[in-house]
Amino acid sequence: MNATGTQTKISLQNILYATDFSPAAEAALPYVLGLAKQYGATVHAIHARFPAPYPIVGPEAMPQIMEAAELQAKFEARQLHEMLATVSHDVTVREGELWPTVSEMVKQQKIDMIVIGTNGRTGVARALLGSAAEEVFRKAPCAVLTVGPHVSKDTERRLEMKEILYATDFSPESLGALPYAVSLAQEHQARLTLLNVIEEAKTGELVHPEHFVEFTIRQLRSLVPPEADRWCEPQFKVERGGAAEKIMESAIALGADLIVLGVKGLGGHIGAATHITRRTAHQVVTQAECPVLTVRG
Repeated sequence: MNATGTQTKISLQNILYATDFSPAAEAALPYVLGLAKQYGATVHAIHARFPAPYPIVGPEAMPQIMEAAELQAKFEARQLHEMLATVSHDVTVREGELWPTVSEMVKQQKIDMIVIGTNGRTGVARALLGSAAEEVFRKAPCAVLTVGPHVSKDTERRLEMKEILYATDFSPESLGALPYAVSLAQEHQARLTLLNVIEEAKTGELVHPEHFVEFTIRQLRSLVPPEADRWCEPQFKVERGGAAEKIMESAIALGADLIVLGVKGLGGHIGAATHITRRTAHQVVTQAECPVLTVRG
């Protein structure tokens, strides 16, 4: 996916679909199929199987155990081929941890977008649950579309992407997602809403956040190319409060089909002045009622 400037049209040729066959991962499948058909993209499906806990047995039993593992891998590959039969695709099933496997595939296949599902759990769990999904969108060099557990089943309407919400705190990380929001809005003739959340003023501050609302609106307007009025209706919104809560509340109020966020990688530290923090992004991705497109800044 090329999006180096706000007027660059998205080119989506290769989609990576990572699955562990859980309900959370399967919830993302309709988006994989829909996007592949919309853009004429090839889907590269991957199932990273955790290494099997082989029992302590004598060497004479190992061939049967290895054969069973191989049969299971073939069965899972057939499942994926059937699931993706309506689009151009290839399938990879291998043992290993999720991120190293995904990272290798992204480089080999020149992936433009990763699509994953998450059930929102934290801590160590199966491949795509909670923390592993977050590792993907924090490390991936391409855009990641995450389908959380609260996303409605109205996939066809969501894929029309007529309402797109882009949240920014004007940090370099969040601005990295702007070209995707603008390009998708143009592609789908959508209404694009740009949102900034002002945190509540701290006790003792001389200047309160509400004094900056007008200035913030002007900043948001400056992010949209002038010609955008020809193909969408840009809206500009400033909210006060907790960032994650306000982003999700705004998405519900707008009936958003997609939330677009720029996120910080796993390394480094985000300063207190920004609201697209690690916790915020995690909350939005796992609790939003529509898919979330994240772009690592």
